[in-house]
Amino acid sequence: MADPAEETIESRIFLIRGQKVMIDRDLARLYGVATFVLNQAVKRNIERFPEGFMFRLTRSEAHEPITNCDR
Repeated sequence: MADPAEETIESRIFLIRGQKVMIDRDLARLYGVATFVLNQAVKRNIERFPEGFMFRLTRSEAHEPITNCDR
């Protein structure tokens, strides 16, 4: 039987631009910090992350339905 916490995390993974991603709000909630704190930490330490680790949604992407990834 699957762990409920694992199921919750998996339900927050989306397919955007052909990549599996988590929205910053959900990732921040997972780590127990405010969204702006997470984004600020990433920006301050960007050299620790692979290129393309973080990207902004376009206005149209932000308003269209996001597809949950099939597992």
